[in-house]
Amino acid sequence: MPVVTIEELAQTLEAGKTLVGLDLGEKTLGLSVSDAMLALAHPRPLIRRVKFTKDAEQLIALIDKENIGGIVMGLPVNMDGTSGPRVQASKAFIRNFAKLRDLPVLFWDERLSTVAAERALLEMDVSRAKRSQRIDSAAATFILQGVLDRLAAIMADQE
Repeated sequence: MPVVTIEELAQTLEAGKTLVGLDLGEKTLGLSVSDAMLALAHPRPLIRRVKFTKDAEQLIALIDKENIGGIVMGLPVNMDGTSGPRVQASKAFIRNFAKLRDLPVLFWDERLSTVAAERALLEMDVSRAKRSQRIDSAAATFILQGVLDRLAAIMADQE
């Protein structure tokens, strides 16, 4: 599973394939899937993390069901741009997952995605209890939508 740049992803993603956005939390894995036209990100039910093999099985099931052609992993870099333990955990997850599926992976800076997701859920008047259940998938949707918007700009420049 090669780690790619967004430009490489734009060149190599097969037509009709979708992307999955991941937001790795300590207890959950937030999920979002693009449409086939790579225009909109749609949240999916999160995976409650148990242990890696169980988590990976659920992710593989989603990949097979949703015709996924690439993975976008949110990279939780610190506000000053440095890498902390959460960045290492995200990279380790992908390193282990690469042994199970050969898909291109794009790491995407996710700074402030959780803040944006929280704000959006507040604006929709989602209760505190429901926000905690949806926040990781909402963050994954913000991460993936950022990638889709950038891909659209890259594709437009190539025309």
